[in-house]
Amino acid sequence: MILQAPAKINLTLDVVGKREDGYHNVKMIMETVSLYDTVTVFKRKNIEVKCNLPYVPTDERNIAYRAAVGFFESTGIEGGAYINIVKRIPVAAGLAGGSTDGAAVLKGLNRIYGNVLTYKQLIEVAAKVGADVPYCLNGRMALAEGIGEILTPIKNLPKTIVLLAKPPISLSTKLVYSMIKWDEIKLHPDTEGALSAIEREDINGLSARMYNVLEEVSCEKYPIIKEIKLKMLEGGALGSIMSGSGPTVFGLYDSEEKANKTMEELKSMCQFVYVGHTL
Repeated sequence: MILQAPAKINLTLDVVGKREDGYHNVKMIMETVSLYDTVTVFKRKNIEVKCNLPYVPTDERNIAYRAAVGFFESTGIEGGAYINIVKRIPVAAGLAGGSTDGAAVLKGLNRIYGNVLTYKQLIEVAAKVGADVPYCLNGRMALAEGIGEILTPIKNLPKTIVLLAKPPISLSTKLVYSMIKWDEIKLHPDTEGALSAIEREDINGLSARMYNVLEEVSCEKYPIIKEIKLKMLEGGALGSIMSGSGPTVFGLYDSEEKANKTMEELKSMCQFVYVGHTL
């Protein structure tokens, strides 16, 4: 079975508390975009993962591998899977590249083995595999709360042009969250205002309210993130913020011509650039 696994962006990201288990409670609006990994899954006696990028781990460090383990543990099925991942989504970029692969594996295995898990059960497995995996399993625009596993579907945006730009650095999600002091955050996103703008299909109103509290940490450590944001805004982006824990920055545009022009200007300072659209 061949599945397309899309990247995600965070239109807003707020940290609203810290749990006893060390994880942070978040509130964020998440959207998928037209950048995909391709994940092939079929039955095999053991779990085996292959990837086109040699530096991507293929053992239990890989979310797709852990998703397969979680599936078989939750179902009690004595089976296995061959998983082949063709990556196009940058690694360690804040775009849920690993999580979306894990979600694809869960969907694929469930279909291959006869839909043995309900959607609710799949979400439960996904939440144990990784914080972004439930959203990626859901695959449509949503408000995510808790550690990301509590999902409220919301009206999809009209198709909007998106420019993604990743500088030549990688950020550890764990490190970024460990550096944020949630009770000292001074500026929070207007999540309710952003949701209202989405409901009205007001892209300008949404863009004006996009904000990611993790930028306080990531931009201080890597000023290039702020430089990319400024380039996008100067190039006509309606709004621009960092996605997830970074370092990828995205901008929303009302013109593909503006997005492509900015992309060309960013190529000299970025490892990866891409113009696509929301799904």
